Amino acid sequence: MEAIGQILIFLFLLILGYFSGSYLEKRHYKNIRARERQTHHVPIITFGAKQPIPDAQEAKLFVGSVVVSIDYFKRISATLRLLVGGRVTVYETLLDRGRREALLRMKEDAMAWGANQILNLRLETATIGGHSGDNSLGSIEVIAYGTGVK
Repeated sequence: MEAIGQILIFLFLLILGYFSGSYLEKRHYKNIRARERQTHHVPIITFGAKQPIPDAQEAKLFVGSVVVSIDYFKRISATLRLLVGGRVTVYETLLDRGRREALLRMKEDAMAWGANQILNLRLETATIGGHSGDNSLGSIEVIAYGTGVK
C-alpha cells in the first residue's frame, strides 16, 4: 500500500510539474517577445580586435544576469533522455530563455542610461545546484555583458 502511495505522489508531482512548468514557460516567452519588440531598436554590435570602434561621447559597461531553474517534469524527462542519448531539448529551452532574458535585462539597463547601441556583447553560463554527487542540472545562470555607448 505504501508503494502505491509513493507512485501516486510521484505521478502527481510529474503531472503538476508538466502543467505548471509549461504554463510558466509560455508566460515567460510571451513576456520576452513583448520586451524584445520594445528593445529591438538598440543594436548589439561585436567587433574584432583590429576593427575600429565607433566614436562615442560616453561609454559604460552593462550587465544582465538571470538564474532559471528547471521544473520537475523536465528534470525527469532529461534523465530519461540521458539513458538513450540524443538532444536534450528540455535543457535547450531553458538555455534559450536564460540567454534571451539576460540580453533583455542588459539592453533595458543600457536604454535607461541612454545608450543607442551596445558593443562587444559577451555571454557566460554556469550551472547552479543539482544534487551533490551527480551531474543533474538544478538551474542555470546566464550573464550578458557589453559596453553601452551614447
